[in-house]
Amino acid sequence: MVEYKVVETSEVTEESIERILNEWSSRGWRFEGMHFVIKESARRPSMAFVIFVRPLEEAGAGPGPGRGRPRGG
Repeated sequence: MVEYKVVETSEVTEESIERILNEWSSRGWRFEGMHFVIKESARRPSMAFVIFVRPLEEAGAGPGPGRGRPRGG
């Protein structure tokens, strides 16, 4: 079994996505995918959802360092 982590960001820039990828992968999460929200009237995405997974055995019990929003995210 795996545990999923979804990180939402409204700052859809190369730098912000790199920061999210680096921060959560350094916490033991593996990148699974990314989804963008694009409004019809805009050319650029207005939001992104970055999805990570990790084996449930590594997750530990209860809230821990891999849970919640990263600082500045």
